Amino acid sequence: MKTFRSSLALAAYMLTPVALLGVASHGVCAAADADNSRTNVRDRGDQTLTPTDQGSSESDRTITQEIRKAVVANHDFSTDAKNVKIITVDGVVTLRGPVKNTNERTSIGSIAQQTAGVKRVDNQLEVAANR
Repeated sequence: MKTFRSSLALAAYMLTPVALLGVASHGVCAAADADNSRTNVRDRGDQTLTPTDQGSSESDRTITQEIRKAVVANHDFSTDAKNVKIITVDGVVTLRGPVKNTNERTSIGSIAQQTAGVKRVDNQLEVAANR
């Protein structure tokens, strides 16, 4: 019975409107940004890399780790920038996700390009609206 109640509590928590949480924490309503249905549909396709596509070689993992460390260490980057997706497959780095401005987009791309072992960078970072 205890497990059943825990499951109900978890289900109720998961159904909490995320948009309301965003309004409370940021003080602004970002209803337009909350609808990312097109992005989700795009990401389900076979053509779009996701973190599960990360290369398993030691060099690919090392490249991703080095880029992540450099991005997180930059105190000028927004939280969104520090949480971008970094996917490395055979030395090719794909960057995906929202960033605050074009400066963050360019800077993260440069960090990736300057990382040892990187053959090419596919910078798919998107400057978020209303951030």
